[in-house]
Order: sequence, then C-alpha cells, then structure tokens
Amino acid sequence: MSAKICPLCGEKNGCMSEKTGTCWCTAEEFPKGIFETVPAESLYKDCICKKCLDQYIKEAGTGSV
Repeated sequence: MSAKICPLCGEKNGCMSEKTGTCWCTAEEFPKGIFETVPAESLYKDCICKKCLDQYIKEAGTGSV
C-alpha cells in the first residue's frame, strides 16, 4: 500500500505492511460496500483504518462479509 493515511478519514491507518510484511487488516473481513466509499484514486492503494472499518460495520448494521 502506498499511503499511511486512511482514504476515508485522513488519519493514520496503522498499516504495518512495510515493517512486518503483514498488516492488522489481513485478519479482518471488509464488507464489500466499504470500498464504494473510497475515492477512486485511493481504491485498493491506500489502507482503510480500523476505526473507519468498525464505524462502517456499526452504521451499516451488518457484520463483515
């Protein structure tokens, strides 16, 4: 991933892929709809943060899929 900033909230995304080769997000499941909220220029390039993932799941009223 290229940026250390979440494309949804602009805060640090907590990506650890450069340090460890893996990231917290590899243990998570992301609802498909969350990717529709990411700006096109960041889609599949910049990591979504845990806070935004949790908020999306809570607001959508769905578990991960």
